[in-house]
Amino acid sequence: MEWREEGIVLGVRRQGETSAVAEVMTRERGRHLGLVRGGRSRRLQPVLQPGNQVEATWRARLDEHLGFMTVEPVQLRAARLMESAVGLHGIQLLAAHIRLLPERDPHPRLYDAIQTIVAHLEEPLLAGALILRFEVMLLEDLGFGLDLETCAASGRRDDLVYVSPKSGRAVSREAGEPWKDRLLPLPPFLAGEAEAPSAATLHQGFRMTRFFLARHVWEPRALEEPVSRGGALAAIGRGS
Repeated sequence: MEWREEGIVLGVRRQGETSAVAEVMTRERGRHLGLVRGGRSRRLQPVLQPGNQVEATWRARLDEHLGFMTVEPVQLRAARLMESAVGLHGIQLLAAHIRLLPERDPHPRLYDAIQTIVAHLEEPLLAGALILRFEVMLLEDLGFGLDLETCAASGRRDDLVYVSPKSGRAVSREAGEPWKDRLLPLPPFLAGEAEAPSAATLHQGFRMTRFFLARHVWEPRALEEPVSRGGALAAIGRGS
């Protein structure tokens, strides 16, 4: 078995004295691991850093084996990402989210979204909006998609300002008024409005996705919210 594809380094762990197990997200083959001989060498250590784009070649006798991986640098972003708190925590958060998905399960939309996010992690509000949309897509790919396009009560498509915590569906201002204290706020830019995201609306959005991630994903798996998520959101709020 052998394949070659570009991917984003998510993480790496030590294996023996000189080797490392690299974790790479690819567009067509999903999150994939492989043993990199000499992965702890001076040449490869700077390449095997989270956020870097690499060309990975994977080989194994059988598909279910860990296999051996060789990597060549395509775009080294790690040093730039580590210069800001948003970049440092953001790439760690994306990796934590991707690990919620089955290994080797392709999710091309999420891969493309990561490519866009890592290109804008130096712009806190834009990065926050992109990460929030990523979390909405992640919920959908995990089988818990939200319906943010039409009101659950009236079917209308405008003035959507709430999300029902029970159904995960949008609710209009008028329909939700009697129960607004029980509903989650829906940021305008997620509802298709032209309004640019602000720190306040991003906070609302991340509160919403946290509720559904906790209920459907983290709690059933006995997982805690990633520490990197709190770090990323704090950095986005500070604009750093």
